[in-house]
Amino acid sequence: MLDQFMDTMPRLTPAAALDILLVALLLYQAVMLIRGRRAAHILSGIGVVLLIYVVSVFAGLTVLRSILETLAPYTAFAVIVMFQSEIRRLLARIGERRWVGFGSRLETREVTDEILLAIAHLAAHKIGALIVVERDIGLRTFIESGVPVDARVTRDLLLAIFQPGGAMHDGAVIVQGGRLAAGACFLPLTMNPELSRKLGTRHRAAIGVTEEADCLAIVVSEERGTVSIAALGDLEMDIPIERVAQRLGRATGASPRFVATTAAGSSREVTRH
Repeated sequence: MLDQFMDTMPRLTPAAALDILLVALLLYQAVMLIRGRRAAHILSGIGVVLLIYVVSVFAGLTVLRSILETLAPYTAFAVIVMFQSEIRRLLARIGERRWVGFGSRLETREVTDEILLAIAHLAAHKIGALIVVERDIGLRTFIESGVPVDARVTRDLLLAIFQPGGAMHDGAVIVQGGRLAAGACFLPLTMNPELSRKLGTRHRAAIGVTEEADCLAIVVSEERGTVSIAALGDLEMDIPIERVAQRLGRATGASPRFVATTAAGSSREVTRH
């Protein structure tokens, strides 16, 4: 019996092993995206409906089974509509792996350092700011909503833009291809109902734009002077400047090395290897 059973089992060929590995990878990425989100509850609801259908089949509930079978063809369209943001994040996360090496990155270490120096100063003085770094997915729509700048990214320019009381203080700046493309840009606010109500407009805008594209959004809170980073719809709050350097360096492909002057006047060097 055991020999017959083993003979009927499909052979584990290298192609089959690769197939299983790729499917497991996709399922893992999907689970990581929906974990803790509204999509997880929607999937639970779909699972309950499937369970009801199975019960209706075995219990002979003809009317209930007919209704569910009638609605089944429209399920695929409903899933696409309900999970459109999660699908975008999944595709963006897959595309985030730079298989070939193409894509827009910040070309020099100096640009990354200038951003980090500006963030350190803004956080130390509790000046609100929102800096978005474009990656593979273009942000042209959001750039066109702001004031064109098209200038080299420098610490002084960023500080001037976010100077309290300035005309461009409340908007976001977008860094594209190593240059500051525009300031005072309008970004979409996230519609995730599970987010904390304590999050301000800047934080919600940072999450919203990263739900639409694979960019990196850095937020400086003007109330607490803390720094947060949003990517792929997730927000990492109250992180040190060292962590900002790591995330920014990882996203841009640069190795930031800068000297951040603290409020007490001391200096410290942060290096990412």
